[in-house]
Amino acid sequence: MRRGVRVLFVGINPGVRSALTNHHFAGHSNRFWKLLFDAGLVPEPITFVDDDRLPEWGFGVTNLIARPTPGIDTLVRADYDAGLLELRRKVRRWKPQVVALVGVTLYRFVFRVPPREPIALGMQHDLFEGARVFVLPNPSGRNANFSYAEMLAAFAGLKSQDPV
Repeated sequence: MRRGVRVLFVGINPGVRSALTNHHFAGHSNRFWKLLFDAGLVPEPITFVDDDRLPEWGFGVTNLIARPTPGIDTLVRADYDAGLLELRRKVRRWKPQVVALVGVTLYRFVFRVPPREPIALGMQHDLFEGARVFVLPNPSGRNANFSYAEMLAAFAGLKSQDPV
């Protein structure tokens, strides 16, 4: 990651394919890269192998937890707590204007929101280490909570909030 990151995308942790390829959001059914293009956040179609190009457009990407797993069900509280400390350090260092939390589950953890309390996608009132917070749906193919159209609307909402 380089300085000048306007928006830092934060996932929970890498999946197996991301770990094997050493690229973010690399799962076969992950729609992250398609959503970036379809929402107009990047000017050309890109894939996980292009994740190192995100700084060209003022974006960065990281994970809360570095340890790869097939799903989040094997992560433990200690993983989350250690990851949160590291994420705070990254955000203080890189000073993005917006931290885009990729997944409602991630937002719930970071801000200690109870499981049954509804979470709206989009810009939140919370700040994270001085950065504005935007909640995106998890684009994994395992996420059946949002349709592609709903995901696209959320990513497009980030574009409308992006401080260019």
